[in-house]
Amino acid sequence: MRKILVIVAALIVATACAAPPSNREATPAANTNSGAGTVAAMTNAEAAAKEKSAWEAIKNKDYEAFANMLAADAIEVLPSNINDKAGMVANAKDFEPGEISFGDWKLLRSDAGAVVVTYTVSYKGKYKGQEFPPVSARASSAWVKRDGKWVSIYHQECAIQSGPTSQTSAKIATASTSPATSPVTIGTGPDPIADEQLLWDLLKNKNYDGFASLLRDDSIEVEPDGVYDKAGSVKLAAQFDASKAVLSDWKVVGLDNAASLVTYLVKIPRISNDGERHTTIWTNRAGKWLALFHHGTPVVLEPPVPAAKASPSVPAASPKP
Repeated sequence: MRKILVIVAALIVATACAAPPSNREATPAANTNSGAGTVAAMTNAEAAAKEKSAWEAIKNKDYEAFANMLAADAIEVLPSNINDKAGMVANAKDFEPGEISFGDWKLLRSDAGAVVVTYTVSYKGKYKGQEFPPVSARASSAWVKRDGKWVSIYHQECAIQSGPTSQTSAKIATASTSPATSPVTIGTGPDPIADEQLLWDLLKNKNYDGFASLLRDDSIEVEPDGVYDKAGSVKLAAQFDASKAVLSDWKVVGLDNAASLVTYLVKIPRISNDGERHTTIWTNRAGKWLALFHHGTPVVLEPPVPAAKASPSVPAASPKP
């Protein structure tokens, strides 16, 4: 919904070339989902209505209403950074959407108390007082019930690309074949960071059967060039060489007792220059943790702030193409 702000900013200013932080940060998965069983499972129509109401709150500059729709531990994954609830509300105040249209709604149920909704959104308007060109994006949000109320705990967007992205093209160009044989049993658990690292280890070893075994049958993956089901995700994974992938900047948010979200940065030589922000939601299904949802967003770095006092002979810092 509202969190496209940095994508919008990126359309107004040039992209800067700067290295992202390499520290490994993981916030404990919170489990504050109370009131379980007091609210019926969310329907597709209800999920769409809630997303639209968040957009409308920002459009109407009702920031208090918008804030009340967010969980205390809400997180948004932007191309340039990751925001907590306070950052989300602050960004909303800089965003003035005009015409907004939605489409391609899909709902994934983790359990009765947590759902993921994906859709496309197109809009135009102003960011920090400046008009920006029309934007079309793929959006994803997770909603959880807390104290008997549905609140948004996660949001991520990526600009829509009609054809294969530069990342996808590079992946196909470096594709490897001959996947390894899957182990009989691959152990996952309640630690989403460990599960995600295991998933990437399988990709690095070209063990695509093993990779597939860690995805729920109803899983979906959202990328700039499309939305993929489980079979599509496995096919896409087999089209790139993950052997040199470096994962960092881990953050975890607990959705409820049976679902956790992990978001992190991925850098792969020759594929993602500044990296990609990836998010996966892991769910406990019959005692085994499986991936239900994944969203990838190419990093777009914000330009550096110009020097306050620049020497006449040395121009202030400026964004690099």
